[in-house]
Amino acid sequence: MNKATSKDGTAIAFDQVGEGPAVIIVGGGPTTRAVNTAVAELLAPSFSVFNYDRRGHGDSGDTPPYTVDREYEDLEALIAVAGGSAHVYGTSGGGMIALEAAARGLAITRLVVWEPPYIVDDTRPPVPADYHQQLVDLLAAGRRGDMLQLFFTKAANLPAEFVSPMRQSPFWPAMKELAPTLVYDAMLTGDFSLPTQRIAAVAIPTLVLDGGTTLWLSNAARAVTDTLPDARHRTLPGQPHNVDPAAIAPALAEFFNHGAA
Repeated sequence: MNKATSKDGTAIAFDQVGEGPAVIIVGGGPTTRAVNTAVAELLAPSFSVFNYDRRGHGDSGDTPPYTVDREYEDLEALIAVAGGSAHVYGTSGGGMIALEAAARGLAITRLVVWEPPYIVDDTRPPVPADYHQQLVDLLAAGRRGDMLQLFFTKAANLPAEFVSPMRQSPFWPAMKELAPTLVYDAMLTGDFSLPTQRIAAVAIPTLVLDGGTTLWLSNAARAVTDTLPDARHRTLPGQPHNVDPAAIAPALAEFFNHGAA
């Protein structure tokens, strides 16, 4: 494990594997860099891969007060460690961060996003208008498990009957530790609408991927593609939102190697 120092002094933990052009992985949701280890290892034969914990996640620090700017400063610190520029792969909510970072002019050379969870139509219910405040209130009450339940049912749009058994799963306690970061994510995502005007400024080559199994996420992927001036869309058939590393790694490698994908 290595650490980069962000603008506000926060230590951002990352693993580095492989050799070659730099690729930075931006994760999403209440997870740590561990969920992207397999993808990093698959890319390592051709790339130098930087797989990091976002602030408040895993081994990274969490200096208050949190603002959304910190996320982009953290990524910028990783880009500096990587040599001053990098390809970036953002998965799920990490794709939103990556797109916004590119729009802010960070030194991203090529960008891939996997199913960024924008809500672009009525194929799913909107996120409650008070979603952020509900998370804040639940955190203040020490109800971290209910924060996760709210996230999975109202933001990720999973059925309650699917989420409830997750509370008995072995990974639930680890996710509860990360529940406070859901407040950060809610600040980042707002109402989950697509910031068309901002991301239209992203002129770098971009690949937008989806699995074709969740309609609202596939529609979001197409909307993002249509908004960007230099983007292409590709579906990895049958892949769920929790995409198989063996399915996505070849698409990443091809695109980052300047292939047509």
